Amino acid sequence: MYTKLLAAVMLFLAGITPALATPHIQHWQSSSGARVYFVENHDLPMLDLTVNFAAGSGFDVAEKSGLAGLTHTMLDLGAEGLSENDIARNLADIGAQLGMNFDADRAGVSLRTLSSHAERMQALDILARVLQHPLFPEKVLAREKARLIAGLKEAETKPESIVAKAFDKAIFGTHPYGLSSPGEVATVGKIQRADIEAFYRKHYSAKNTVIAIMGDVTRAEAEAIAQKLTEQLPQGVETAQIAPVVMQIKANEQRIAHPASQSHILMGVPGMARKDPDYFPLYVGNHILGGGGFVSRLMHEIREKRGLAYSVYSYFMPMKLPGAFQIGLQTKKNQADEALQLVRATLREFIDKGVTEKELQASKQNIIGGFPLRIDSNKKIVNYLSVIGFYELPLTYLDDFVDNVDKVTISQISAAFKRRVDLDAMATVIVGAPETNKPDNKAGAVQ
Repeated sequence: MYTKLLAAVMLFLAGITPALATPHIQHWQSSSGARVYFVENHDLPMLDLTVNFAAGSGFDVAEKSGLAGLTHTMLDLGAEGLSENDIARNLADIGAQLGMNFDADRAGVSLRTLSSHAERMQALDILARVLQHPLFPEKVLAREKARLIAGLKEAETKPESIVAKAFDKAIFGTHPYGLSSPGEVATVGKIQRADIEAFYRKHYSAKNTVIAIMGDVTRAEAEAIAQKLTEQLPQGVETAQIAPVVMQIKANEQRIAHPASQSHILMGVPGMARKDPDYFPLYVGNHILGGGGFVSRLMHEIREKRGLAYSVYSYFMPMKLPGAFQIGLQTKKNQADEALQLVRATLREFIDKGVTEKELQASKQNIIGGFPLRIDSNKKIVNYLSVIGFYELPLTYLDDFVDNVDKVTISQISAAFKRRVDLDAMATVIVGAPETNKPDNKAGAVQ
């Protein structure tokens, strides 16, 4: 009981302990071929790590949409010598936590454990088996497929799910980023255990692995951990690159009827990649446009001045390839067209006329002032290590962040938005659309 209580206390403290300085990042490639990023910190007896593979939904194909996600889901539901219940119970006994993350680019597993030798080794042994020797049991697969299909059918009735799915298809078309990451009812139903094993062997190799380690271990111990977690992974080849994202050639609008009391609206275009040279001008500029909460232009025009929506936002989702630039809001059906016209007018003015010096300085102060909160815990730091490693960003990324924000100019923001946000290529999806005589304009596919 004492061990469990101590573990719980330490896990809580690890989440709130402030980081007083930008961490020193060490980097190497293990003999297995994995890329490793490490920050040594002995302030707390804790170890945080993540293991990420280039195995996200962007590696799905339309005929088997959902395969990548289902493979990732099955990893910790049975491994060599361990049932899913054994995995959960053995981790709980030592106060360790296993987490899963998944998006279009990455499939990852995280671990948080006490750094004391006995607890650490037990947790790492479990993680090593999960990563390197998953069983993909037939009965568990059948259960997970049924659960997933039930969730997909339910999502087909919810306006927020409908609009998100239609929006992705509208801006990405046939590109893998436009596929539903959970999959489709028809495609998930066809996935077999052999499909999962084949996807795992192809994509979960050491060459496709990035490990981030943060906490109370030495460099030598970190090297041993990285090797232990990857030395028995499949001997796959490097995964083929995802096809380029191409901007659609003209704007389109899709209206989908729904009995919801409000219209759900999304509009956008493919935006920027994680390593885009325009990253910081777009990041700072979007903070002014719609990413800064109540001080943003969209919030001021749509909510504060006219009361057309409780919330309106914009953001860029940088991925390996250009992810979505998205503006979203919900509003009463009888106000949807007015709100949509105002959003478009605000965006056009923002792109045509740019930002003011007052807006720029306020945005910089807000972002720079909040930066220490981005790295104030081990968990946040290890997540940054994962991003830096997976997207091959400079090791000085965190050191340079504040300076890169501070260097952004008005002209850089204007030029970047004109390059990356094409008003004549914006896709708009309205679910719960107001009555109109205007015919649906379906989204065109991106080749």
